[in-house]
Amino acid sequence: MKGEKAADPRPRKKGIMKRLLSLFIVLVIVAAACTAAALAVNGYIYIKTGDRIVTSEGAAEGEYDCILVLGCGIIGSDRPSPMLKDRLDRSLELYFAGVADKIIMSGDHGRVYYDEVNVMKNYVVQAGVPSSDVFMDHAGFSTYESIYRARDVFMVKSAVIVTQTYHLYRALYVARRLGVDAVGVSADTQEYAGRQYRLAREFLARVKDFMMCVFKPEPTFLGDVVPVWGDGDATND
Repeated sequence: MKGEKAADPRPRKKGIMKRLLSLFIVLVIVAAACTAAALAVNGYIYIKTGDRIVTSEGAAEGEYDCILVLGCGIIGSDRPSPMLKDRLDRSLELYFAGVADKIIMSGDHGRVYYDEVNVMKNYVVQAGVPSSDVFMDHAGFSTYESIYRARDVFMVKSAVIVTQTYHLYRALYVARRLGVDAVGVSADTQEYAGRQYRLAREFLARVKDFMMCVFKPEPTFLGDVVPVWGDGDATND
């Protein structure tokens, strides 16, 4: 009505500010809880697997079904990345030292024009490993899938896993939870580009694979069984 005063907007603004502050506090608490949980998971994985990382000489003291090399990228269509090359060189060292007489190359071959596993196999065959001793896992799209498939497709019960140290903790944890008796040998020989990014990614990946090992979903593909004690050329394409 004419002559009435307009409502004071200040109480409404104060209510909005209080709700925003409450939401901010809740988000901070949730973020802190998630960070604490992620730190706990990472610490737990370190504790559970640290003693399974051994030297090449230490690996030679055991008996294993295979050497499992985890893929990590290629250059162009025919060259391993520096990290992958170091993993392959370490697998050659282990193979010729008699640690295991079979090698599984597990990587991404999910696209026609991207083929990690043939590059990996060709590298060690050119170094003198018989082709029949080298198996290719064409659907090793992740660490979890590589180890799951090693167990269920290649019938692996024990393995020496080769990758860089930062990655070994997670790989060994997955192996432990999937019932594969594994040790890990580091392939670190140099400083690699993108270290900080990889460490941050790995921090989150450990949490992801921790949950994967709780629920144990099947990998993207399984397929026919190809026992690792057979002929690696059965996996050629």
